[in-house]
Formats: sequence, structure tokens, C-alpha cells
Amino acid sequence: MSYSIDLRKRVVDYVENGGRIAQATGLFQVVVATIYRWLGRTDLRATKVKRRKRKLDWKALENDVKENPDARLIDRAKKFGVRPSAISYALKEMKITRKKNNFVIRKETEKKE
Repeated sequence: MSYSIDLRKRVVDYVENGGRIAQATGLFQVVVATIYRWLGRTDLRATKVKRRKRKLDWKALENDVKENPDARLIDRAKKFGVRPSAISYALKEMKITRKKNNFVIRKETEKKE
């Protein structure tokens, strides 16, 4: 949840003008850790999170899927040095679904003689 800049300024002004942080939490309904974080910042505007830089190269993953379509997630994860969940996330974002084979593994049953 993002707090308005007006509320942020009021809380910081209250604390800087002699108000206690414990009183500010009750008065403004803001958690103590948030107030400390606001006090340590110069700009009170909300930070916008961009797409983070990932360890995984998506182009290389796409080429790997084309070259080795039957590889498992865990094998791809070991190859790229990431967790299987990272591979799963990337494949989902690239809209690459797994190949569903239509075969049944039949167990050989031993007949008792």
C-alpha cells in the first residue's frame, strides 16, 4: 500500500518538530519501521520498481528450449545456474508451454506361475 505524499510530510514534520515516533504511529496509523524509513530519506515520493535485472538470459533460454525441447526444468536450472522456479517464471512470461507427450508408461507385471 502506498501512502500519500501529504501524509508522509505530515508524519515527518510531526516527528521533526518534537513529536515522538510512538505517538505518531497511533496518531497517523503508520508502522514504526515506515516512519524510520521516511526519516532517512531525502525524497518522500514513492519509488517505482522497474523490472529487475535477472541472472537468467531469456534469449539464451528461448534458444535452449528450441534446441532441447524435452529437457526438464531442473536440468535447465542447473545449466543456467538459477532455481527451477526462475525457469518456470521465465517460460510462463514468454508464453512457452511444456510439450505434453501422449504416451503411457506401462508396467510389466510379473505372472506368478
